[in-house]
Amino acid sequence: MNKFLCLCVALGAMFAAGESLVCNTCKVGIAGTCLFSSTVTCTDSEPNCYRGNLAFNVSGLLSLQTRGCLDTTSCNKTQTGTLLTAGYTVTKTCCSTDRCNGATSIQLPLTAAVGAALLAMWSTWAY
Repeated sequence: MNKFLCLCVALGAMFAAGESLVCNTCKVGIAGTCLFSSTVTCTDSEPNCYRGNLAFNVSGLLSLQTRGCLDTTSCNKTQTGTLLTAGYTVTKTCCSTDRCNGATSIQLPLTAAVGAALLAMWSTWAY
């Protein structure tokens, strides 16, 4: 009887964990390219996938993106603020199906990124 009870608990835990949402994550994205992406299984406290965008109100400045899991009360909200006199807008858009917050981007290895940066700097010095 003990084995049967343990089996039932294990199966129940598998089904409960199986209901959690899997989302793409991106700690920092610049110009639509995610620098460090992966996937994560959301928790009960953060049950939604989201895609966030921080845009500066001054044209020509940088736009940053982020992805991951988010609590329901923070979903589909827009916030504004200022950073060093530059206004910005943060928008967080949520969705509720697996990996619905966008495909993960290609990651460059650190050595390739540093090599490309050095090559770009060298080519500007050569002329």
